[in-house]
Amino acid sequence: MELTLIALLSPLVGGRVFPDVAPIGTARPYITWQQFGGDVIKPLANEVASKRNSTVQINVWSDTRLQANQLILQAETALVTSSAFIARPISAFAARHEEDVDLYGAEQDFSIWSDR
Repeated sequence: MELTLIALLSPLVGGRVFPDVAPIGTARPYITWQQFGGDVIKPLANEVASKRNSTVQINVWSDTRLQANQLILQAETALVTSSAFIARPISAFAARHEEDVDLYGAEQDFSIWSDR
């Protein structure tokens, strides 16, 4: 799932997609993402499920509010229309602003079902 996620989002920001945090000095715009749990499949037999669910937050960072909003909508489209896995938004995106570094952001949570 992780490699597919990066491949889907990379064209939106020139390949600047990072798990957790971007390196200091990364050119804007860029995307970060975090996985924070997901649903668990509990087979009745003593076996491991072939699928997994991940709750993933996508974070877009930009110099302007307009660009951040446009990019998070493009990211949503890329994930939801992918045939590589099933991704569904958990909520609408939320806008952010990091005043200390004048960075505009937008974040959205997704439930992603993929092969294990």
